Amino acid sequence: MRLGGRLQAAIEVLTDIETRHRPVPDALKDWGLSHRFAGSGDRAAISNLVHDALRMKLSHGFIMDGDTPADLAVATLLRQWNITPEELTASLDGDKFAPEIPSTDHLVACLARDLSQAEPHVRADIPEWLAASFERAFGDQWEAEAQAMTARPPLDLRVNTLATDRDQVLEAFAEQGAHATRLAPNGIRIEPGLGPQRQIAATSEVSFARGWFEIQDEGSQLAAALAGVYPGEKVLDYCAGGGGKSLAFAAMMNNEGSINAYDADRRRLAPMIERIRRAGVEIIHVKERAANLAGLEGRMDRVLIDAPCTGTGTWRRRPDAKWRISDKNIADRTADQDKVLEDASVFVRPGGELAYVTCSLLPEENTDRVKAFLQRHPEFETISLKERWRSAVADADAPVPYADQNLGLVLSPRRTGTDGFYFAGFRRKA
Repeated sequence: MRLGGRLQAAIEVLTDIETRHRPVPDALKDWGLSHRFAGSGDRAAISNLVHDALRMKLSHGFIMDGDTPADLAVATLLRQWNITPEELTASLDGDKFAPEIPSTDHLVACLARDLSQAEPHVRADIPEWLAASFERAFGDQWEAEAQAMTARPPLDLRVNTLATDRDQVLEAFAEQGAHATRLAPNGIRIEPGLGPQRQIAATSEVSFARGWFEIQDEGSQLAAALAGVYPGEKVLDYCAGGGGKSLAFAAMMNNEGSINAYDADRRRLAPMIERIRRAGVEIIHVKERAANLAGLEGRMDRVLIDAPCTGTGTWRRRPDAKWRISDKNIADRTADQDKVLEDASVFVRPGGELAYVTCSLLPEENTDRVKAFLQRHPEFETISLKERWRSAVADADAPVPYADQNLGLVLSPRRTGTDGFYFAGFRRKA
C-alpha cells in the first residue's frame, strides 16, 4: 500500500474507535480481517498512525482547528512523522485510494498556529479534568511530564540471569541496535522505530525460547528491584498477574527461597506456568485461590502488591485509555487498592516489608492511598527510599525520583525514561 491507502485506513480505524468506543487492538484487528490484502508492513504502519494520532489528540486538534479522524491522521504525518505539507500533498496526488486532504497552503497555515496559545491541558494532551491531579503529582513540571507521555515507548527486555548474562542478550540483538538500560541493572532497550517502522517481534527469537529474557519495561524491572528481595527469603507476590515481577524476584534470589504468586483473577496467572518453565525457575509456587494462602499470615519476609490501577503510567503504550478514563474508574481502583493493602498486609512478618506498586501517576492512587494505609496501620513505618534506590539502580548518580512530600517514588518517561510507576515501601515494626 502507498501512503494514501495507509492514511485512509488509519482514518477508518480512528472513526471506528470514535463511533463505537472500541479499544484500539479490536478496531485494528477487525480492519485487518476485512482487508486481508494488507501486508504486515502496511498493518504496522497503520497501527503506528493510529496510536500516534491518539497520543497527541488534543494538540493535533488545536493545530488543525478540527479533531475529525482525518484531521488527527493528517496532523500525525505532519507533526510526528515529519512529512512536510509539500511532500504529503505530492505523495497523495493521483492516488485513487488516498483521502481528500486540505491544500498545501492550508496545511502550512495549520502548522504555523501557535500552540502556546492553547489551554495547558491541550498542550499536555491529557483530559482537562485530570490536569489538577497531574499538577498535584509534579508541581510546575506537570505539563512537561504529560507531554513526555505522548512519545512512542521503547521495547525493554529483562535478562534472565538464571540462564545467561546481559552481554549475551545484547549480542543476540546487536542488529536491532539494542543497548543496556541506564537504570535497571539487567535491562536491555531497543528504541522505538520512526514513522511506519514496526517494532521487532522479540518473542519470536530463538533466545526468547531459550529463556534468556522476558519483555518487561525498565520501570517494572526497577519496581521489582526496589522491593529488595534476597536469596533464601519467603516472598508473596499478591497481585502477580502474568508473573513478570515474580520471575524477576526468582532471578534476584538465584532460585533460593520461595515465592508465592497469587492473583484474585486466577485466569491472569495461566501464562505464568509456561514462563516459569522457560525461565528455569524452581521457587515460584502459583496460588490459584485465596484459600491457598492460609497459613502464610505473618510469615512473609516481603510482600509485593502490584495493585490494580487506572494504568495512567502506560499511556504511551495504550493511548486510547487516556481518553476513556473517568472519575468512576479512579473511584473503583482506589477502593480496590485499599482492599488489597488491607488483605496483603496480614502476611508480613514483624520486621518484614510490604511494597506497594502501581503503574499510575495519579496521587489519588499513590500517595493518598499510602497516607490512608499508614493512618489505619501504625504498626507499619516507611523505609528509606534513598538507600533502596541507590542499591537498586545501575547509575549511582541518577536522581531519586521522589513523590510529593517524599512519600514514595514516581518513575515516569521524563524523569527516568520508563513507563509511569509508583513505589512505596513499608516495614512492619518488630
